[in-house]
Amino acid sequence: MTAVAGGASTASGSEFTADMFGVAGKTAVVTGGTSGIGSMIAAGLVRAGAHVMVVSRKPDTCAAAAADLARFGRCHATPADVSTPAGVGAVKQAVTEVFDGRLDILVNNAGATWGAPLEEFPDAAWGKLVNLNLTGVFRLTVALLDALRAAAAPGDPARVITIGSIAGIRVTELENYPYSATKAAVHMLTRHLARRLAGEQVNVNAIAPGYFASRMSAFVFDDPEAKRAIDESIPLGRTGEAADIAGAVQFLSSRAGAYLTGAVIPLDGGIVDCT
Repeated sequence: MTAVAGGASTASGSEFTADMFGVAGKTAVVTGGTSGIGSMIAAGLVRAGAHVMVVSRKPDTCAAAAADLARFGRCHATPADVSTPAGVGAVKQAVTEVFDGRLDILVNNAGATWGAPLEEFPDAAWGKLVNLNLTGVFRLTVALLDALRAAAAPGDPARVITIGSIAGIRVTELENYPYSATKAAVHMLTRHLARRLAGEQVNVNAIAPGYFASRMSAFVFDDPEAKRAIDESIPLGRTGEAADIAGAVQFLSSRAGAYLTGAVIPLDGGIVDCT
C-alpha cells in the first residue's frame, strides 16, 4: 500500500484483479435454495466455484435441485425446515459434516408470504411468517456462528446475507401485513447483528429485492397486463433477473464486499430510491 494526500492509501495494481469478485473455494449455505430467488443465488454461487449447500423443506425437491446444480460444480442437499429448532439443528449438523464446521457464506433466503383482508387476517398465518421470515433467520444465524467464525479471517470475513424485501422499506397496496413487517424487522436485525459481529470478522448485510420471478410473485408474472404495468412502474423499465441477484450476492461474498457490513441494499431497478 502507498500513501496519498490526506493520509489515505491506495492499493498496488496487483491487488485489483478478477479475484476481487471471486468466491471460488468458499462454502455457502442457501436456505430456500430450490426455487425463485434462492435457486438463482445458489446457481450463481455454484457456477462461480463455491461449494453450496441448498436447504429446503421437501427432501425430493431439495435433492433434485442439488443434483441439477451439481452439473456445474459442487452442490449438496440438506432438507430442513429452518422455521423450527429441529430444522436449524439439521443444517448445523450438515455444515459440520459436509464443510468440516467452516462456513464462509450464509444466505438466509427462506421465506413466505400471505395475503388476506385486514380484519380477516388469521393468527396462524401471522405466526407462520414470523417463525420463518424472522425467528428462523435469527435462530439459524446464531446456530452457525461457530462455523462462520471458523472460516473468518482478517481481510476476508465470513458473510451473512439475508434476503429482505422492498416491502420492508415502503408500504405497498398488498394486504400482506406480516410479510412487510417481518421483512422490515429482518432489515433491523441485519444492522444489529452487523454491529455485534463486526469485531469477529463476520459481516452481515441484507438485500431487499423488488420484483423477481418466484412463487410469491407469480400472480404478477403470469398476467401479461400486470407484468407490463409493473415494468412501467420501475425506473429501469424491467423486473429483476437471475444475474442481478446472483451478482449482488457474489459481490457481498467476495473480497470486493469485505468492507461492507450493516447495509440494506434495495435491488429493485430504482423503485425505492428513484420514485
